[in-house]
Amino acid sequence: MSTVLKHALGLSVEDRLELIEEIWDSLAATPEAIPVTDVQRAELASRRRAHARNPSAAKPWSEVLSRSRVSLDTSLGA
Repeated sequence: MSTVLKHALGLSVEDRLELIEEIWDSLAATPEAIPVTDVQRAELASRRRAHARNPSAAKPWSEVLSRSRVSLDTSLGA
C-alpha cells in the first residue's frame, strides 16, 4: 500500500470525500491529459458514426436521467 493511500485512509470519511472531489475536479480541469485507450477511441468513433447516420436517435440528457431515475425507483420499490 502506498504512503499516499495510507495517509488518505487515515482521514475521516468527510475528508476523504472532499479529497475525492478535489482530485476529480483537478482531472476535469485537464481532460486532454487523461489517456484514452485504443478500445475507447474505437468505441467513440463508432458512436460518432452512428450519430451521423441517425442524429434523431439521440436522447437529451434530461430524458436519459429521468428514465434512469424511474428505473432505479422501480428496482428499489420506491
